[in-house]
Amino acid sequence: MAARKPTRQTIAFGQEVVRLRHEKGLSRLELAERAAVSRSYIAQVENGTTRCRRDFALRLDDALGTDTALTDVWDDILKSSAHPRFFADFPNAEASAAFLRAFENTLVYGLLQNEDYARALLVDDAAVNARLRRQSILSGDHPPVLCVVLDESVLHRLVGGPIVMRSQCEHLSTVSEMECVKLQIAPIAYYPGVHAPFTLATQENGDELVHLSTLNGGHTSSDSADILYASKAFATLQAHALSVAESRSLIRRVLKERWS
Repeated sequence: MAARKPTRQTIAFGQEVVRLRHEKGLSRLELAERAAVSRSYIAQVENGTTRCRRDFALRLDDALGTDTALTDVWDDILKSSAHPRFFADFPNAEASAAFLRAFENTLVYGLLQNEDYARALLVDDAAVNARLRRQSILSGDHPPVLCVVLDESVLHRLVGGPIVMRSQCEHLSTVSEMECVKLQIAPIAYYPGVHAPFTLATQENGDELVHLSTLNGGHTSSDSADILYASKAFATLQAHALSVAESRSLIRRVLKERWS
């Protein structure tokens, strides 16, 4: 993946990581080993070419023994962006897409989250509002066709408490009846070639962009190899997933048996 252009905010955060690492007498490799990531990822954070997530700032604080020093810096200078830099290129493509395909194996896909579920996940009102604004494309005059495959475990994974999960499953049941939404549940299993969440956005003219999630965030790509990988993975998932009607029945059963 090509390095991202540093921003003033990511450079400032990276400089603070460098300062604290030097203060503790650690090399990049030693910090990487303590934080259980690659040396190259530490280099990207320190150089400002990636915007790490808040939970990674917490991991760095743990690795450095700096209490919440880096987490506080993250809150001060990186939290203000409603869309993380690794996702910043994608919302425009999503908003203008004619066809969206998405897979999630851990959480409910962003366009299908209700407000309570989103608030349980996101750090502030700006991020929640940005996510809810993204969802407005489904209720517009010309919504995209949205095909989503969720791993069955998503329905059982507690986020925000049982009340939140109940309302989220009710929301999934409702949106699954929208004409533009094709929601399928994939039974819990290993699917060859499927390793992480992704979203494919296809425009009316055939142009495509894919957002590929990774442990430390993700990246947006128009590379044909990335798009082919995601397209093949989605075909595999759809082939193994329940039908739309069967998926809706499963959602309602989980709602009744687990969250009511």
